[in-house]
Amino acid sequence: MQYDVIVIGSGPGGYVAAIRCAQLGLKTAMIEKYATFGGTCLNVGCIPSKALLDSSEHYHNATHTFAAHGIDVKEVKVNLKQMIKRKNEVVEQTTSGITFLMKKNKVDTYEGLGSFKDKNTIKIALTKGGEQEITGKNIIIATGSKPTVLPFLKTDGKRIITSTEALNLTEVPKHMILIGGGVIGLELGSVYARLGSEVTVVEFMDGIIPTMDKTLGKELQKSLAKLGMKFLLSHKVTGAEVKGKKVTVTADSLKGEKVVLEGDYCLVAVGRTAYTEGLGLENIGITVEERGKKITVDEHLETSVKGIYAIGDVIKGAMLAHKAEEEGTFVAEIIAGQKPHINYNLIPGVVYTWPEVASVGYTEEQLKEKGTKYKTGSFPFKASGRARASMDTDGLVKVLADAETDEILGVHMIGPRCADLIAEAVVAMEFRASAEDIGRISHAHPTFTESFKEAALAATANRAIHI
Repeated sequence: MQYDVIVIGSGPGGYVAAIRCAQLGLKTAMIEKYATFGGTCLNVGCIPSKALLDSSEHYHNATHTFAAHGIDVKEVKVNLKQMIKRKNEVVEQTTSGITFLMKKNKVDTYEGLGSFKDKNTIKIALTKGGEQEITGKNIIIATGSKPTVLPFLKTDGKRIITSTEALNLTEVPKHMILIGGGVIGLELGSVYARLGSEVTVVEFMDGIIPTMDKTLGKELQKSLAKLGMKFLLSHKVTGAEVKGKKVTVTADSLKGEKVVLEGDYCLVAVGRTAYTEGLGLENIGITVEERGKKITVDEHLETSVKGIYAIGDVIKGAMLAHKAEEEGTFVAEIIAGQKPHINYNLIPGVVYTWPEVASVGYTEEQLKEKGTKYKTGSFPFKASGRARASMDTDGLVKVLADAETDEILGVHMIGPRCADLIAEAVVAMEFRASAEDIGRISHAHPTFTESFKEAALAATANRAIHI
């Protein structure tokens, strides 16, 4: 079979690229080595983790806030088996939807491991046995990433686990030791903290979610501490040992003090590594970075070999599903001869804990480093009538604007539904809005979005109304 485009990988970047290519009239094929489409995100990442986050939040509210709302419940308990079952059903519904979309858009799909025979020929080791070769004028590598494994701390999938195993535990841990204070670890750690686990976070940096604005990390740590989560910041893990059903983790503080932690599960969440093994890149002269195994691309996301593109987690930039989706659309349109554009500075980042954390644009630390003169305005959710009504008063919205032009340079939120609220900031910044513009736009009352308006007003000559 000969195609205009062959996509290797069916994650958010891959399947979106395939659909967009088909929409543009290109004969398209997609190869996936697993039995279901959707990659890490739909199968063992974004979707299942959000299902568990929502379930655990319902349980937490039933045991902590229902009484204040005048709802009396008795004998509330966790049915983890049902919780996991519902999560699996959500995953199945979502991945089945991708199968439908492939058929709807007439994208040919192949189940197996695809690798380069040459720059236009892909050899597929079919899952059902045997091999098949297909050719394409253009190839898009969208193979995603896998959890990073520390060389001195091997996971066993039972007691020392990654995020994949954490989605399918058969019991609520008594004490989960979480290595890594980033997005993935904190989301899953908060799930089990809500369900009653003791959770201890060991983080090498001096704050959690270190890539985001420091204000957000400080606020999130305070909120998670209310769940009982404990934090050992500026600590370097040196090893872990399993004995029966116990895991012992050792770590050193920056002062050289040794710490020994004992739990029944250790979740290693120190990031993700690009998945490029088995692609046969050496057969076409493409090399990957030694660290992170990333593929180098140009401004069109084309590799050093003409007609071969790479998107998503296998190239530089944030490892985000929506970033991969934008790149999938971008490459499809490049191949079709169009002139698309991506503003990487305006791709939002989100942490789906509760409160949720969301950010877009420059952080305050980045603006200081650049020497950019800026002004800031913030508004706490405790001053929001809507937040008080829902008992979600933790957090704030912070707006950073250019000191001279008032153009919004960054928006950083932690609070209720911030994963959705951040979209308004992205739209505003795409159109280069000023803080005053947001302050003059009518926001429905009472809503969480009013907090963004108030923060923008605060950045505009300290004009916030409700603080």
